[in-house]
Amino acid sequence: MQKSRAERLMENAEGMDAVVIANDGEPFLDSAFWYLTEQTSGTFEGSFAIAGPGGKLDVIVSILEEEGARQGAGDVHVYHTGKERDEFIREALKGCTKVGFNVNNATYAAVEYVKKVAEGIEVVNASDAIGDTVSVKDEKEIAATREACRISSIVAGEIPDMLSEGVTEKQVAARMDNRMRELGGTGNAFDTIAAFGPWSSQPHHMPCDYSLRKGDTALFDFGTKYDRYCSDMTRTVFLGRPPEVLERAYEVVLEAQRAGIEAYRAGIKACEPDLAARKVIDESEFKGKFIHSFGHGIGMDVHQHISVSPRSEQILKAGNIVSAEPGVYIPGVGGIRIEDTILVTEDGCEVLTSFDHSFTVV
Repeated sequence: MQKSRAERLMENAEGMDAVVIANDGEPFLDSAFWYLTEQTSGTFEGSFAIAGPGGKLDVIVSILEEEGARQGAGDVHVYHTGKERDEFIREALKGCTKVGFNVNNATYAAVEYVKKVAEGIEVVNASDAIGDTVSVKDEKEIAATREACRISSIVAGEIPDMLSEGVTEKQVAARMDNRMRELGGTGNAFDTIAAFGPWSSQPHHMPCDYSLRKGDTALFDFGTKYDRYCSDMTRTVFLGRPPEVLERAYEVVLEAQRAGIEAYRAGIKACEPDLAARKVIDESEFKGKFIHSFGHGIGMDVHQHISVSPRSEQILKAGNIVSAEPGVYIPGVGGIRIEDTILVTEDGCEVLTSFDHSFTVV
């Protein structure tokens, strides 16, 4: 029988008696809570998911979230008062000494609260254990990611029809966001990036009122969520013929992406796809213009535990979902990025997003 997510987490949490996922109020909500409980809706502020010995999972929620909580995994404990919540936490951690927290997400207040209630526990950093667990996706997670990728891929194919001279970055980004919702997406994976002309040389440019002009690059980095799982992709097209340097850059970036994707497979260091892609760019006229890593892990958060970067020592595993996103950026001229969402398999990988990668002039 397949192990539960809580069981897998505790296997990775060496030396820990329990792991506490604390959902404080907005914006301090931890996706690991929904991962363990397998919930697809609900806010769950003031809730706790506690994985204990043998993978036992206690889910502590207020009456507000009882109905939703009982549809998920774990033993649900419903509190009506703060005193009742204290008792549930104390009982869940009874006999536990070393207790892990997701210190990259948990608030200081939440950790101090649990320490006070449970008494005598030693706080341990469980972030790596959580990251290692959530980065290997099960079939349910892969299916949700496939659907998110299907939705965003349809929108990628529609982008050329959204472009015309004078349209602004904000306008196109809004249309894309709306289309992803119309197609079944349950929210953006992150704020959509729409970058025209010279703004496209900034990898994290946020849409502004710049109007598209003839010869401009039009770069879009976007994704949707489906059952809380993210897609992530980047499409770069042009309104009219761009400067020749950007045509050359596009072909180099596309070749670099192919080289990096070809390197993806289980058992290799996560630096290898990056280095394969970077070699292509650094052997071209655009050496030094690839200014970020080749990829990152993707899951309920669009940036997860895996770093596909030049110095990464992490080992890729079957079930990892990662991005493949080389880029070339020329300040004052424009930028090129091409990105897909990738599922790592035992003997290679599968590209989950799909769109026309050819040089496209609208």
